[in-house]
Amino acid sequence: MLKLAKWHIWLGWLVGVPIIMWTATGLFMVAKPIEEVRGNHLRLPVDEAPLVLDDSPLATSEAQLREMRVTMQDGRAVAFLTTLDGITTRVDVASGDPIPALDAAAARALVARRIVGGDAVRSIRLFEADEVPFDFRRPVPVWQVVLEDGAHVYVGRDTGQIEAVRTRWWRWFDVMWGLHIMDLSEREDTSHPILITFAALSLVGALFGCILMFRRRKARVRARTKAPVGA
Repeated sequence: MLKLAKWHIWLGWLVGVPIIMWTATGLFMVAKPIEEVRGNHLRLPVDEAPLVLDDSPLATSEAQLREMRVTMQDGRAVAFLTTLDGITTRVDVASGDPIPALDAAAARALVARRIVGGDAVRSIRLFEADEVPFDFRRPVPVWQVVLEDGAHVYVGRDTGQIEAVRTRWWRWFDVMWGLHIMDLSEREDTSHPILITFAALSLVGALFGCILMFRRRKARVRARTKAPVGA
């Protein structure tokens, strides 16, 4: 036990400095909301203006567009049109014709082509934007394709592309992340009073531990110097 106690002291010296560094930097990082760190609170609000496409085959009079993104999809140029309401649709760039939303068969086929083991499907289900599963957490209508290995592949119904892949390990990681930042409900708030308080207490505890190691070492030195000769 004495040898174990001695090793514990030396191990404390070895990890003491990194523990103080981790807790101090962690306290600093959670002291302010990430939105303030990024300077989002300094941005003045700007009214969104619709995207004008008067002379383009992609022009539409029914919806006001906020954004257009063009990419290659399945060998053809496809435009993703997002309205001011946040609704995204696909349009064939060459013809300007809208591309239909993905059905279950098309979503299953996409996963089989793009995901390792994607042909081993256990179940498939459509979720609307307002009822997406917790491990997706984005207001986008998606097909949830559950694979035999436990992975959840989310395919955008309107975008026709894979939006996210959630493995079993990812879902456990998500739980650990929620515990780490003490936010199991949303797992996004990295700056709240409970987390800041415990980070501060941890830093104080680590500092006290290092101070006590100094005092214990001095006490041992004094005991050796006061010990009678031959003791």
